[in-house]
Amino acid sequence: MATGGSSMRRGLPRVAGGEPWPPAASAPAEAVVDASAPPAAVVEAAVERPAGPSTGSGEPPALATASAPERSGTTVVRRGLPRVAGGEPWPSAVVVAAAGPGATPAEAASAAPAPPLAAADGDASVRRGLPRIAGGDAWPPAGTAAAVSSPIAAVSSPAAADAAADGAGAAAEEAAPAADLPLIGTATEGPRAPLSVPQTAWAGRAASRRPQPKPEPQRIGPFTTTQWAGAVVVGGIGLLFAAGMAVLAVRFLLSLDGMRDFLATYPGEYHLPAGAPVGIPAWLGWQHFFNVFLMVLIIRSGLTIRREKRPSVFWAPKNNPKGKTSLTIWFHQALDILWLINGAVFIVLLFVTGQWMRIVPTSWEVVPNALSAALQYVSLDWPTENGWVNYNALQQLAYFSTVFIAAPLAAITGFRMSGMWPKKNLKLSAAYPIEWARKVHFPVMLFFVVFIVIHVVLVLATGALRNLNHMYAAQGSVDPTAYADNWTGFWLFVVSLVVIAAAWVAARPLVLAPIARLFGTVSGR
Repeated sequence: MATGGSSMRRGLPRVAGGEPWPPAASAPAEAVVDASAPPAAVVEAAVERPAGPSTGSGEPPALATASAPERSGTTVVRRGLPRVAGGEPWPSAVVVAAAGPGATPAEAASAAPAPPLAAADGDASVRRGLPRIAGGDAWPPAGTAAAVSSPIAAVSSPAAADAAADGAGAAAEEAAPAADLPLIGTATEGPRAPLSVPQTAWAGRAASRRPQPKPEPQRIGPFTTTQWAGAVVVGGIGLLFAAGMAVLAVRFLLSLDGMRDFLATYPGEYHLPAGAPVGIPAWLGWQHFFNVFLMVLIIRSGLTIRREKRPSVFWAPKNNPKGKTSLTIWFHQALDILWLINGAVFIVLLFVTGQWMRIVPTSWEVVPNALSAALQYVSLDWPTENGWVNYNALQQLAYFSTVFIAAPLAAITGFRMSGMWPKKNLKLSAAYPIEWARKVHFPVMLFFVVFIVIHVVLVLATGALRNLNHMYAAQGSVDPTAYADNWTGFWLFVVSLVVIAAAWVAARPLVLAPIARLFGTVSGR
């Protein structure tokens, strides 16, 4: 046997407003353990012996040992730290319930409530939950009670503890309602078998899967498609507002007496030199078509080069396999060569036939007349003009800058960026850096785009049939109202648009590769 004793640590009161439990004079008695008895039969019960005739000395509660072989359902309490320094773990055996005053160890053992082992009645039924199989009954079956095996601690009745504290009543009678409490534990027949069906409880999608981030919208340059659409709408509204304000301001300006005299002196055009040709010849109309055809494809291929990051098809000259370049660049440079040839023919015929006087200024009067024509265009009171005879001063300056300024700049800068530039000539390359060419070449392309848009709008707005007959059908008259009902030039214009659109669609590697093989070697990535 092992013994030990000292003052017990006092805890919370057993009743509301009472003294801390146990009383101050209480001390633990000797703990006796029958080592020969089996664990299920050894019971240690806390028995309170208050001061009185039965003891004669007010002894504190003691721990008594008794064997109860008939109580197979006795539960074991987990042992903890010793109550005294160097003592054994507390409690030293199995505790079932607190007995009343004067109870013997055997009575203390018999007073322990036995846990329910089966669902004999519905008093200790457990709460039913989800079915084990889809569409089945709730689990566990109806009438099942919670079973407790020997390793689980028994639950003491609060009523029995109160009765022991007051020293009244029998512990067995007071602790009897504790048997009705459902005790949750493990079945005596052994551990529960694993589930034979998948678990029906679902933690939810968020427990195992995170929401995928939205893909980044595709950008065209600095903006997305939606942002470009918004910029176009907002910019268009702003331009319309600015245009309306400009029209009102210019119309007010032209209503002044001084501006009326200015328009009378400079109506927007001046007389051409004597001997200047009248009318537009057929060769000029064909040159005009070739120029538009090549310019559209050049602009398309140039924009493709700026947008193309990883070319898929390459071209190399037959005599220089190392000079490989993308098929798009080859196509762009081939168009440039054709455009330069067409431009050279145009310049030669322009000076041979005297047509140069129609687009080259021959008097300083072109400046005030150009200003007058611009004011009339902005005021929407457009000047009366007849392109068959003479362009107004603003048209003349526009055509002159396009043919003799923009076109040479495009040719010179394009040649510097092409493969035909002598790269081995370091002095020439240093004198004319390629960065300068790139900074000039793209703005020149934008100038051509703006010129084409404005030119087409004015041609259609200032007498479409008459102007198209002049340029495409070589028909015209000194009288500006002639050929107003002639549709020849219009249909020729439509045919030219169909040809240009077909070339635009066909300008792709599938069509260009066979043509490029005639002049070099075509290869893929």
